[in-house]
Amino acid sequence: METTSDAARRRRTARDAAVAEAVRQGLLGATEPLVGLLDVDGLLGTVAELHAAFAPAPVRHAFAAKACALAPVMRLMAEAGMDCEVASPGELRLALAAGFAPGRIVYDSPIKTVAELEFALAHGIALNVDNFQELARVDALLAGRPAPAPLGIRVNPQVGRGSVDSTSTATSTSKFGVALRDEGATEAVVQAFARHPWLTRIHTHVGSLGCPLPLMAEGVAAAHALAERVNAEVGPRRVTGLDIGGGLPVNFADDTDTPTFAEYVAELRRAVPTLFDGRYDLITEFGRAIFAKNGTVASIVEYTKTTGGRRIAVTHAGGQILTRAMSMPEAWPIRIDAFDAKGRPKSGPTEPHDIAGPLCFAGDLSAVARDLPVLEPGDVLALHDTGAYSLSTHFSYNSLPRPAIHGYRTTPAGETTFTPIRPAQTITEVLTDSGTTHTDSLVPRPPAVEGISPS
Repeated sequence: METTSDAARRRRTARDAAVAEAVRQGLLGATEPLVGLLDVDGLLGTVAELHAAFAPAPVRHAFAAKACALAPVMRLMAEAGMDCEVASPGELRLALAAGFAPGRIVYDSPIKTVAELEFALAHGIALNVDNFQELARVDALLAGRPAPAPLGIRVNPQVGRGSVDSTSTATSTSKFGVALRDEGATEAVVQAFARHPWLTRIHTHVGSLGCPLPLMAEGVAAAHALAERVNAEVGPRRVTGLDIGGGLPVNFADDTDTPTFAEYVAELRRAVPTLFDGRYDLITEFGRAIFAKNGTVASIVEYTKTTGGRRIAVTHAGGQILTRAMSMPEAWPIRIDAFDAKGRPKSGPTEPHDIAGPLCFAGDLSAVARDLPVLEPGDVLALHDTGAYSLSTHFSYNSLPRPAIHGYRTTPAGETTFTPIRPAQTITEVLTDSGTTHTDSLVPRPPAVEGISPS
């Protein structure tokens, strides 16, 4: 298996070749000024690293669909041996359409309606309920029947936050799950298992970006301790599964994969020595760590100018495709490489540039004062580590269309080949999404006069 340094070198080489080939083939250029590129070989390599890190323990790895909700990618993940974690009705239907059997799907939405719960139960889809009110809904829907699939309850171990508030889900006031350190909450969870024999799993997820491995492992340890308590007080094998979530942080500083899945497993073994002894079915839900470093957003530089002594490059890559990054740029410091108009890496003296996106608000900047070779119109910028929460998560600000997404692979001869994942959205489709089929619905129409047709 590749080392992290080997993987980083392969990733860089394949990515640069893909940018050049995309320009040569016209996938990126004047008429297609923005494109998403997914490294298929790299993605499959990351999946293999995940499975190897947890081996030989029997673990089911369910990738988080929200990180890259593109049907061809999801189908690829199914074929690569992954299960799928979904958090909305749309993601659930996508998973089914992509070929995931119901028994390979975990439904984790914190706001499931009665209809959504009914659908999941009718199709044998595993559920993690978020709170006691939802638990009561499930109980009423089952009406004494056995559960058709594993059902769990999400708990918040309240172990604290990482360096990024918005991605820390185990704080004292997090909106997710049952807060275990609140007065009486742990006892209420134990009693829930005593009352509901169909409840068999405990789920926890501490967070992602900015959460150190010991904090994540502490959350898993709390869930494991709760399972042990339930089994001791309610009866052996009442809890049979632990869904330990995902949340492995991603390194946005360079191409190196750090921390690795193997390092996280080592931390889990230190914090919970009996976690992998086979008594519990284990489920993971990694998202960003699987996809981020295998995706690139590439844009043509449309204009360059100088304002207040600062060089500004205006590009087509902004908050409409980098929505999460733009909302917290300090947490997602996007790396950028410059290429010339033919897709060749650009060199020469560097100067600070602001890299602007196309949206009509001042904060639409993917980089500020970033040292890059002096940019010119027609140059290409590659924005790295954008495979998660970018390629499939479009923000329709300014009615900008979604860009095309292409997967790329490297042949044994070193050639780059592309496969379409999603076509670019047309302006006609943008208009339809905006309700053009109902354009006149709010306009008062003159009353009809007998014998006269209104015009």
